Amino acid sequence: MRIILLSLILVVLTGCASNVVTDYDSGVVFGNYGSWAFAPKGEGQNFTSLDGGRIESAVEQELNRKAMRKVDPEEADLLVAWQIVEEERLERSGVGFGFGFGSGNFGWGLASAPPVREIEEGKLVVELVDTETDRVVWRAASRRYLNENQSSESRRELIDEIVADMFEKYPPGV
Repeated sequence: MRIILLSLILVVLTGCASNVVTDYDSGVVFGNYGSWAFAPKGEGQNFTSLDGGRIESAVEQELNRKAMRKVDPEEADLLVAWQIVEEERLERSGVGFGFGFGSGNFGWGLASAPPVREIEEGKLVVELVDTETDRVVWRAASRRYLNENQSSESRRELIDEIVADMFEKYPPGV
C-alpha cells in the first residue's frame, strides 16, 4: 500500500514540474504593451534557419492569442529576441562489464564503466525587450531540449509545445 501511495505522489509531483522557467521585471506594467516585433537580426545574418522559422511561427501564434499586434520594429512596444543555447551533456549507453571471485570477507573483482557519449542539445530562450528602455522585461527558458536526432515534424511539435508553455505564463501575475 505504501508503494502505491508513494508512486501516486511521485506521479503527481512529476506532473506539476514545469517545462519552462520564466523571469520578469516586477516593476513593469505588462498591460501597457500592445504591440510587438521580432528583434532585428544580428550583423551578417540575413536568413532565418529552419528552426528559426518554426520558433517565429510559434511565437507569433502565441502573441496573437494574447491579442497583441505585430508591427514594424520601429513602432513596437516589445521586441522579441530568441536564441537556441547549445549545451553538451554526457549520456551512458549500454552497461558495464564485470566479474569477480572470492569468499567470506575477501575477494577480487574487475569491472568496466559503461560507455559514455557526448550529446549536443539546444535549449530555447525567448526574451521580451522594452523598446523604450532597451531592457529585458520578461524571459523564458525551456527545460526541454532540441537535438539532432529529432525529425523535422517532431522538432516542430516540440517547439510549438515549448513556446505555448512559455507564453502560458505571460503576462506574469495573471
